[in-house]
Amino acid sequence: MIATAVALLSLAVWAYLLFGRGWFWRCAEREDSVPVASDAKLSTWPAVVAIIPARDEADMIAHSVGSLLRQDYRGPFSVVVVDDQSADGTAAAALAAASAAGAADRLQIVAGTSVAPGWTGKLWAMRQGLSAVEASAAAPEFVLFSDADIAYAPHVLARLVAIAGARSSVLTSLMVKLRCESAAERWLVPAFVFFFQMLYPFAWVNDPNRRTAAAAGGCMLARSETLAAAGGLEALHGALIDDCALGAIMKRQGPIWLGLTESVHSLRAYRHFADFRRMVARSAFAELRYSPLRLAGAVAGMALVYLAPLLLAIFAQGLAQAAGALAWAMMALALAPTLRLYGRPVAGGLALPAIAAAYIAFTINSAMQYWRGRGGYWKGRIQAPMREAGRV
Repeated sequence: MIATAVALLSLAVWAYLLFGRGWFWRCAEREDSVPVASDAKLSTWPAVVAIIPARDEADMIAHSVGSLLRQDYRGPFSVVVVDDQSADGTAAAALAAASAAGAADRLQIVAGTSVAPGWTGKLWAMRQGLSAVEASAAAPEFVLFSDADIAYAPHVLARLVAIAGARSSVLTSLMVKLRCESAAERWLVPAFVFFFQMLYPFAWVNDPNRRTAAAAGGCMLARSETLAAAGGLEALHGALIDDCALGAIMKRQGPIWLGLTESVHSLRAYRHFADFRRMVARSAFAELRYSPLRLAGAVAGMALVYLAPLLLAIFAQGLAQAAGALAWAMMALALAPTLRLYGRPVAGGLALPAIAAAYIAFTINSAMQYWRGRGGYWKGRIQAPMREAGRV
């Protein structure tokens, strides 16, 4: 009886996810699917400044800066790199890339200072870059917040600006194509993108009539005036999940847009499963607001949705087994479009229960790191707020 109830509940959840959650799993919200005006129909191209916070990124910053400075963009465009107290020659690598692109005059290096109290490291670096932009003679209409490990195809900036114009969006963001080469990446990356879309269905994010808001931090084009009206980066200074926090404050001001792309790539390699665990653990418990009760609920929910169908399909009998097998098939079907996006065999969707088990372990590890006083650890910094007694 209990097995049948669990199986039917899991099946009902998967029916909702497939048909009632914005069709997130279809990967339909993409930058190349938005109708925009052609270059010839755009009378003016607004000024844009890209801000790149960079801490010990000498091995990737040259590729990132070079790809930005080689954009086929007709309007004024420059790049600000905030060298966040790097010890590996990040600033020199960025300057060399700008010189190689023949665009040294369009790159500004800002020497980052120690993180201000109450700020996370990345947001403080972004704030310093924004301060440099605001101090310039002419403020740009748009600011592009980009990570230091992102490479852009030449048309991307023009496409982002065109989407912002077509959708009247105050924040236009792309979920960059993550690296998917190592064994860890091949197994874990498609599911990471799948889970993100499930938490924040892109169609709902892009619907002005829904409250759902999110962004993808590697590539976010913000209207400068709107960002200021929303309270600026000060409004989210302590946020560990800074991109979704930015999406939330910007959507209160106007429409936002978030989509997938195959034209912007992450250069960050996660060669081992431990590398990916550290990346997820940095912010997973923050997503649960550092609450033990939410952690317990999340673990129980993921066990019900992802683990129970496989176990029931193998070990149960009768209706419970049939319902478990159907739920397992439904989750494999849901993951298939994301697997195709990453060039992976769709049969890999059958492994989603095992992959979800790994993410459950990562989430628990995130909580353990927080309780040990190492929450949000990244590049030598512990960024999560200190644990508060009695917090639930």
